[in-house]
Amino acid sequence: MKVTNLIIISVFFTCLQAIAQNDPSTIYTLLKPDRVFDGKDIHNNWCVLVKGKKIEVVGELSTIKIPASATIIELKGTTLMPGMIEGHSHLFLHPYNETSWNDQVLTESRAERTARAVEHAKATLMAGFTTVRDLGTEGAGYDDVGLKSAINKGIIPGPRMLVATRAIVATGSYGPKSNVTEAVLPIGAEQADGSEGLTRAIRSQIGYGADVIKIYADYRWGVNGTAAPTFTLDELKTAVQVAGSSGRQVVVHSCTEEGMRRAIAAGVGTIEHGDGGTPEIFKQMKAKGIALCPTLAATEATSSYKGWKKGIDADPEAVKHKHEIFAEALKAGVTICMGGDVGVFTHGDNAREMLLMAEYGMKNIDVLRSATSVNADVFELKDLGNIKAGYLADIIAVEGNPAEDLKVVKQVKLVIKDGVVYLQK
Repeated sequence: MKVTNLIIISVFFTCLQAIAQNDPSTIYTLLKPDRVFDGKDIHNNWCVLVKGKKIEVVGELSTIKIPASATIIELKGTTLMPGMIEGHSHLFLHPYNETSWNDQVLTESRAERTARAVEHAKATLMAGFTTVRDLGTEGAGYDDVGLKSAINKGIIPGPRMLVATRAIVATGSYGPKSNVTEAVLPIGAEQADGSEGLTRAIRSQIGYGADVIKIYADYRWGVNGTAAPTFTLDELKTAVQVAGSSGRQVVVHSCTEEGMRRAIAAGVGTIEHGDGGTPEIFKQMKAKGIALCPTLAATEATSSYKGWKKGIDADPEAVKHKHEIFAEALKAGVTICMGGDVGVFTHGDNAREMLLMAEYGMKNIDVLRSATSVNADVFELKDLGNIKAGYLADIIAVEGNPAEDLKVVKQVKLVIKDGVVYLQK
């Protein structure tokens, strides 16, 4: 009887050991790069120990107790850094020099657009962007919610997603448009007007899974197609109040001075593009803690589609203006989010925005912070954007030292999301 009991106990503990070995939360991985950018600063000779989905320990190797079962990944010559966060993406769009925005909305089926979005999500993750804020499906309804769910369930590889679903526009302001009055065309966003209409649209979008509310505070519907405000200040205040009651931010597209002024007064979370920015406007943004997502890469991309050859031709007015407003925003001390409006240009080339931020006058280390810890703070992403004990193990490695040569952010050697290795070169 005693022998039998011992056998049973032995088998029991063997089973427990086997279960522990197969439990992802008990798996240790030690990452050994040349240096670590932790979301704030560069630290030479640091290593990172990951346990399951989370970062267990960060520091010099001599300070880390390494479990015997740990898998060791040697990353000589690299910098380890937090998974980057794309602040302005449209996974359901592809570059306009391939197919115009109008034709994507009017002629591409939802099935085709979703199939493209799946590939775009994978390309984004493989480029080292483990999180995206996707700001509108542009005519693809709530399909971003389904894409996010498929990624979360492990059906397809992709980044974490904050989704805005349909975005919200004032009636008559957005496209596609037709001169044929009787034509009924799909609209690239949801039309809503007045406090009651906005309240209904925002609550509906939240019900369908929106993480953020995207509103077009102005658009090209002024006289002769000029950009002009769409929503009144009271309407924007209503939007912020309704979204905020559920803990969600309002993200505002704005390219005019008046549109930005109203958005600031309403207390939005971020302003996208910001082409109407002035020293006074940026001073107000700084005072209210409203961040700017400048989308430099989208401006350069659309200019190139019109024939501009960078480095050969003189900069067009749109590009010159971006240089000016970016410089003014930096001077004012406005918080800058990294977000390129990717979808206007190729998914997976997200780091193009980072290189332009540096080219336009931002320090390399601040660009790195913008793409990691700053975006995490602005977007209220808990346990992301930093390499710190207890944070989620969204970690990448790039060749060389990006604080010295920012171009290496495009040379991604390792991608880990939720403790799972998706890319290792």
